[in-house]
Amino acid sequence: MNAIDLTADGWTHAYSGKVRDLYFETGTADLASAGRVLLVASDRVSAFDHVLSPGIPGKGELLTTLSLWWFDQLEGVPNHLVADHELRGDSVRDLIPDAVAGRAMLARTLDMFPIECVVRGYLVGSGWLEYQKSQTVCGIALPAGLANGDRLPEPIYTPAWKAPMGEHDENISFERTVDLVGRGVAEALRTLSLEVFSRASAIAESRGVILADTKFEFGANRDTGVITLADEVLTSDSSRYWDAATYAAGNRTDSFDKQIVRNWLSANWDQRGVPPSLPPSLPPAIVEQTAARYRELIQRLTGS
Repeated sequence: MNAIDLTADGWTHAYSGKVRDLYFETGTADLASAGRVLLVASDRVSAFDHVLSPGIPGKGELLTTLSLWWFDQLEGVPNHLVADHELRGDSVRDLIPDAVAGRAMLARTLDMFPIECVVRGYLVGSGWLEYQKSQTVCGIALPAGLANGDRLPEPIYTPAWKAPMGEHDENISFERTVDLVGRGVAEALRTLSLEVFSRASAIAESRGVILADTKFEFGANRDTGVITLADEVLTSDSSRYWDAATYAAGNRTDSFDKQIVRNWLSANWDQRGVPPSLPPSLPPAIVEQTAARYRELIQRLTGS
């Protein structure tokens, strides 16, 4: 999980998550005082809280491409991107190092809110498991008689608390988000999340793709206080997409993401040992199938 050394290019490694690496400009005291950061998407893939081996070739570039495309589609929604080049004399200088070109975003540093803004348009995954027990999703009551994969009467906002690195995120109520960030910000995050989900869903549906659910992250602009969309957005790592025609034919499990990886691990790895065993290496066929699904989603959405 070692990050690329970019010190020669003027970037200092701040930290690494499961699948991404963050850098600030060398010469800045620390991440907190940095004006802009370099967010690099790696080819690492994670499932069930483990980073797996091998990675998915090209994954970082594919997800970055998709994020940048979605930021372009969401005109009017403030986002964290800043120019990734600058004029030096008569020449233009790229600010993103060659070593991470294509899979990095140059972003404004924000005061991030400790909330994952999850929006669900369909009953699936953990939501379906909860619904079977209590007819609710994250405590929100839903109509009786829904089936796995059904479209919800309207999208629902089900926030989660962003736990410190190494800990599990935790689903929380809307009132808990009020405790964390204040009522005004909490209501703005909910409204903005639902609006962006609605816009993105319409764009995806026009291309024969269903956006079943997603999660957003927001921060406050340090100069203006404006709530700003950050991190990756609407990628196949942060969202669940289905092919509309396949869904209409009755298949509600064939998603454009790493579900192939999860399914293979579930069938080939016993996680219940004490202590739990490490996950096995992914077979080449599973790696390629997963990469193909990432590529297909980009082709379907962007047409390229």
